Amino acid sequence: MMRIVLLCGLLFSITAHAESGPYNRVGFQVEVAREVANDQLAATMSVEIQDKQPSRVAQQINSVINDALKKASAFRSIKSGSGNQNTRPVYGKSNQIDAWRGHAEITLESRDFKAVSELIAQLQQNMQLVNMNFSVAPDTRALIENELISEAIRNFDARANVIRTAMGAASYKNVNLSINNGGGMPIPQPKSLMRGAMAMDTAIPAPEFAAGDSRIVVQVSGIIELQ
Repeated sequence: MMRIVLLCGLLFSITAHAESGPYNRVGFQVEVAREVANDQLAATMSVEIQDKQPSRVAQQINSVINDALKKASAFRSIKSGSGNQNTRPVYGKSNQIDAWRGHAEITLESRDFKAVSELIAQLQQNMQLVNMNFSVAPDTRALIENELISEAIRNFDARANVIRTAMGAASYKNVNLSINNGGGMPIPQPKSLMRGAMAMDTAIPAPEFAAGDSRIVVQVSGIIELQ
């Protein structure tokens, strides 16, 4: 008798699960994107010193870096900091250490392109511009993404109604919904726009920047159940 009761209970559970399972469910995705002007710049400046004495390498490196950070601190709109720093041996033909080479970097970040341009021109007297990247600032990106999320959800609902009509359903409900932002993808700019920043003359002019745009993408994917 006990065995019959257990089997009946199991059969009821399976039947109930089947009746409440997925019915007329459709999954799809919509995507919206916008090109946004880059409003933030990040640059890396470096110095490299070689000398037979590692102590002299350290002294010269520290002198250049300290001076650079001091100059950067005068620009309140620029966030500066220390970057990578190392000293390594330079080997000669006899596999003996001939000299020591030191390398150090500082990083610059700002939304004030004019100020960064002026600072880079000053620092290029003793340092080199290693790289420079333009991007959309976090607060700007968040604002644009919020607008795109609203647009993407409206598009998702519009697509859901198209599917509902095509399938001859009276209504639908959202079963699952997920939102994904692709971040800001820089749109490549011609290299010629940045050559001014690489020039190394005795009288170095302040470089002019072409920041370009980034493409911000938001995707909404989900599952609807037609009713």
